[in-house]
Formats: sequence, structure tokens, C-alpha cells
Amino acid sequence: MEVLFLEIESADYDAVAEVMLQLRPHYDQAGLFAQIHKQQALGYQVVYVKSAQGILAVAGFQIGEKLAWGKHLYIDDLVTNADSRSSGVGHFLLDWLKIYAQGQGCKQIHLDSGVQRFAAHKFYLREDFHIASHHFALTDI
Repeated sequence: MEVLFLEIESADYDAVAEVMLQLRPHYDQAGLFAQIHKQQALGYQVVYVKSAQGILAVAGFQIGEKLAWGKHLYIDDLVTNADSRSSGVGHFLLDWLKIYAQGQGCKQIHLDSGVQRFAAHKFYLREDFHIASHHFALTDI
């Protein structure tokens, strides 16, 4: 297994999108590509785990700074391909993200997870994340 950064010209682009669409099914492939391009202009990066079996997992993240957290890595999207779940791939990718964050001078990693995603919560807690706050949103302004 190896972790690669997604490049626009990558031969893996369509396969990475297929995995990302498992987490973000409200997009079609064209809409997903358009949104990723917009976010990349603002610092969003996409990495993926690839093996001989194909694309095993994908993560989208940003490096940022906030008064509350200092320099941090924020995971916007993290999905393991349905065919590869519970095989250690998510752990492998999170370990890579931790090392990358440290290399970038980050002191923390943060993410949000929908309240209904119980399996994801169990995974994050097992990976030493803790529930640090409640996230509030106005979604219809």
C-alpha cells in the first residue's frame, strides 16, 4: 500500500472519485470534480491509498491555523472503499496523516463526523480521537 497525492492529470482520478462518492453520494462525478477543484484553490488536498487491488481509501484535508487550535490539519473527508473496510486501511491512512501533519508543523488533527455515523465514531475513538466539542450549524441561510 502507498499513499499518493491526487493530481489533476492522474490516471487514478476517476477511481478516486468513485471511492469519494461513497461518502458524498449527493454529488455526481462531474460535480465532485468541480467542487474538489474549487477547494484545491483554497488549500484542500486529496490523498489516497493505492495497492494492487485498486484505490482502498481517500482523504481530503487542509492545513490551517485558528486561535483555538493553532496550526492543525483538518480532515474534511475520509472514506475507506466499502470493499476494504475493517482491513486496517483506515488506520494506515490516519497514521500517514498524523506523520504528514507533524511534518507540516501541526500540533493537532481535527474532523467532524455526522451524528448518525456510529461505525465511524467507533473507528475514530479507537484511533485515539476524542469528542472535543459540539459542532453547530445554520444550514439554510
